[in-house]
Amino acid sequence: MSANLDTAKTLLDYFYEFEKSKANEVYLRQPINGNWKTYTWAEVGNQVRRMATALKAMDLPPKTHIGILSKNCAHWIMADLAIMMSGNVSVPFYATLTAENLKEVSELSHIKVMFVGKLETWEQQQTGVSSEVKCISFPHLPGNSKITGYPTWDELIAQHEPMTTEYYPALDELFTIKYTSGTTGTPKGVMLTYGSIAQLLETERQTNMLKLFEGDEHRYFSYLPLNHIAERNIVEAASLATGGSISFVESQETFIQNLQETRPNIFLAVPRIWTKLHLGLLTKMPQSRLNLLLKIPIINNVIRKKIKTGLGLDQAKILLTGAAPMPIHLLNWYKKLDITIQEVYGMTENCAGCTLMPADGIKPGTVGKPLGNVQIRIDEETGEVQMKAPWNMIGYYDAEEKTKEVLRDGWVHTGDQGEITKDGYLKLTGRVKDTFKTTKGEYIVPAPIEWKFAKNEYIEQICIVGLGIPQPIALVNLSEIGQAADKAEVTASFNEMLETINPTMESYNRVKKIIIMSELWSVENDILTPTLKIKRNVLDKLYRDQFHDWFAEADAVLWK
Repeated sequence: MSANLDTAKTLLDYFYEFEKSKANEVYLRQPINGNWKTYTWAEVGNQVRRMATALKAMDLPPKTHIGILSKNCAHWIMADLAIMMSGNVSVPFYATLTAENLKEVSELSHIKVMFVGKLETWEQQQTGVSSEVKCISFPHLPGNSKITGYPTWDELIAQHEPMTTEYYPALDELFTIKYTSGTTGTPKGVMLTYGSIAQLLETERQTNMLKLFEGDEHRYFSYLPLNHIAERNIVEAASLATGGSISFVESQETFIQNLQETRPNIFLAVPRIWTKLHLGLLTKMPQSRLNLLLKIPIINNVIRKKIKTGLGLDQAKILLTGAAPMPIHLLNWYKKLDITIQEVYGMTENCAGCTLMPADGIKPGTVGKPLGNVQIRIDEETGEVQMKAPWNMIGYYDAEEKTKEVLRDGWVHTGDQGEITKDGYLKLTGRVKDTFKTTKGEYIVPAPIEWKFAKNEYIEQICIVGLGIPQPIALVNLSEIGQAADKAEVTASFNEMLETINPTMESYNRVKKIIIMSELWSVENDILTPTLKIKRNVLDKLYRDQFHDWFAEADAVLWK
């Protein structure tokens, strides 16, 4: 179903509307030492307008690139709105960037000003910021780096009057430059216009696929990086379009507490978060006992409600997952608890707007149906998914050749492989660049193999590798349950898994070894992206020299 996009409104249009109509209602909720500091729409408007005046007073060239380096917090949203209102272009960065990576993206993006906020390692990151970049520091939040030596947010808004004129950007005007998380190579700056998000929101308003605009109250919970397109759409943009409130997480330690106190209507999590919640529940209640309780009438409903309330999801009407494929067994496990998770498929290059799993037509193993106004085709030779939509990027910033590789005649070449089912669902089968060849000359597509093995509760993360050896092998990080289990028990479980799964696959796809890695993969050691995707190329580089030795060992399950 297509939508008429002539009525699309920008995020600023929405903000101006709710700044007046919901002036005294709470928009942003910031936890500080366990207490919630709130900002109404009017208070946010006052601070944003003052900061917009402060930015204007810097006498910057039109459409200056302004960075945001901070974990999610109330001032992240306010800074973004101030950048919009002052007629400039936001360039948000991952808060976990190393000094080296920060230097790279800040130079690539040509930022002149940068908001610096809720950070854990600013002391190290600071060396990556050029002295020519003017920094503005957010108010300090306990438990984070203290940032000194720059004009502060509070100082600047005290020195300037609120901007009284209202800036209305055109839909084709550059809104933001978003740097990809970089699973491979140099980060690329995706250029999105105001029309990108505006038209995506208007399509949802008219087609009602997600049912985002239904209901009178919208509560959002923000913890995934706000500079990532999924969080920026599902939290920031959606809150502005619906007039909803945003509550932020204070820290990893307070995640569940903050979630319980927010009780969001809409909740987005990447598969690894859903996995962690799943494994966390199993540490409190073994699967065998949960299965038993779910079979008992009346008791089963009590258990479901207790689990959902304990997670803070008892009022969530829209539950989403994206950024990576969701294992089917995990979708089914949550479904038994009356938690229906809808998959969203997209990428920064198409403003995260490609397909959505219909709530009333869940089809596990697929990523749903195309959104209204989206066209999808599959390349006959490579199996690559290609899509066209009104909200696709206008290109990569200052990278014409890279743009030509991905954007051709309006079609985004996603790099994902897939197929379209008879009933119009998109099924992803792997990544074009992830495919590798064994010494037998067979091409291996890792993702489908990984999905088969990921069902084991001892496994938190798995990566299939094997370039230069006869058969693929699996590198594994244990889950908390696996780490607490007896070593012999884990080994036996993995051996049984190999014996059970391998016969179901083509001979060349069969996994020869499972290698249990002692080093946990994380953002900090550069094996995971900030959105928790595994950097397969990094693992390849780290361990390729050992593949032959591991392959030659007698045991099928190795501890390294």
